[in-house]
Amino acid sequence: MPLPPSHEESASQIDRPSQLETLPEDSGEGVGALSPPPQVMEPEVPDPFIIEESDGASSEGEGEGASLVDEEIALAQSAVLSPSEAPPSLPSPNVNKDVPPPPASEVESEAPELYLPGLTMPTMFLPIPNTDPLNILLTKYVSPPEKRPVRDVTGEWQDSDFHSMVMSNSWRALARMARDRLVACNPEDLTRVLDLWSLRLSSLARLRLYNQTSAECTNLFAVLNATEPPSARAYLFDRILPFELEVMHARLKYWAGDPMGYLDVLYALLKNCKLKAKASKAESDDPNLSMWLERAARMCLIIASQMMEMKDFAAATKLLEPLFTQRTGRQPSPAIQSAVGRIYLQSGYLTKAAMHFAAVESDASVPQTLKDMNAALLACAEGNWVRADELLRSLVQAEPDNFVAINNLSVALLSQGKLKESIEVLEAALHSSPSAVVVAEPYLFNLSTLYELHSATATEKKRDLLIEVARWSGDGLKTTCLKMPTT
Repeated sequence: MPLPPSHEESASQIDRPSQLETLPEDSGEGVGALSPPPQVMEPEVPDPFIIEESDGASSEGEGEGASLVDEEIALAQSAVLSPSEAPPSLPSPNVNKDVPPPPASEVESEAPELYLPGLTMPTMFLPIPNTDPLNILLTKYVSPPEKRPVRDVTGEWQDSDFHSMVMSNSWRALARMARDRLVACNPEDLTRVLDLWSLRLSSLARLRLYNQTSAECTNLFAVLNATEPPSARAYLFDRILPFELEVMHARLKYWAGDPMGYLDVLYALLKNCKLKAKASKAESDDPNLSMWLERAARMCLIIASQMMEMKDFAAATKLLEPLFTQRTGRQPSPAIQSAVGRIYLQSGYLTKAAMHFAAVESDASVPQTLKDMNAALLACAEGNWVRADELLRSLVQAEPDNFVAINNLSVALLSQGKLKESIEVLEAALHSSPSAVVVAEPYLFNLSTLYELHSATATEKKRDLLIEVARWSGDGLKTTCLKMPTT
């Protein structure tokens, strides 16, 4: 059961009952084979933190997720339970927390004057299509039209506030709001301009309009790279450009189908984070040091997610283990150590997985829910479905809104031959919190698969599920998770 993200973002489709998808947060991926795979020589993985002896970072690795990510770039906590082939998103307890901006240590007179009117030109943007994949499915499968939920594809944002648009996944409205405000923005307010650009591109990526995101991001960096003189351009990239935009620009390689080029750019960003952290440490600049260490950790998680997507589990664990074994002035992260254990589960190394889970279990400060989830995943990998059932039921009783545990419980029930009860568990969660469940694509994929296994009337059940999803979900849902062809 599970991630960007994601990266970023595709739900693998599996037709056998033992191959259901998993949720992108704290859910688990199954272990296809319990015997260790052949050993292969792995490229040297860079240390995510400061290395006094060397600044270099290996450019070898593999090729987000959509995606964080994904979906995305955003990183989410994941677990490994069902025997799905989709790699889990990697958890991080606090990698996306707010970090302090670089302190204004320079004299104001040293900052160059930057005026980039090209960033606010209307020609920088492409029109957002008014098509909606869910409307296409509704038109094909639901009749009469009065039964189809009304979905807004206009992208009107003037009557909504920012928070409600984010919570309702109104990415089309957010993208149009960012565009309208950019065109009306003062080019001299460069910080605000770049923040709006970050919102615009992130919203387009959430809409899965990857070609349009790539085109507009290319336009943005064409203007930035044309900044003159070179000293002003260097100041812009070092001091003003949001780090999220640099990560988004790296993502273009992934969307273009160049995973190795994507890894090269990610390693370059990781190396830059290390160099900046080393310089901040030399200057005793603690706020900047903390910021760059956090960014280095984020880059390691994104790289590891991509490595898992390429099935290079050994390289992913080799990259992540220094995050909790090296002394960095903080306690080891139990979430990251649990994630490493789950990667070992997926690759078949149960002994190594059990070792990492035992280390987490021995930490009294770790929440019991994380310990129980680790134990349930290990029980599933060992084929002890009864034990997994008991642990997951206790998790659901303690946290009724823990949809990751609910999804994993459904898989455990299915593995015991309790198909009807497995469906009832997922349906109960859908009816209790539809707005939270309908945005979890692996959850919907699992439920659709169970409907197909249960009876020949699966089409009617999936039609009802489609109506419920269309009523509650926002923009950007990948409709293939409903297993209803559009043609």
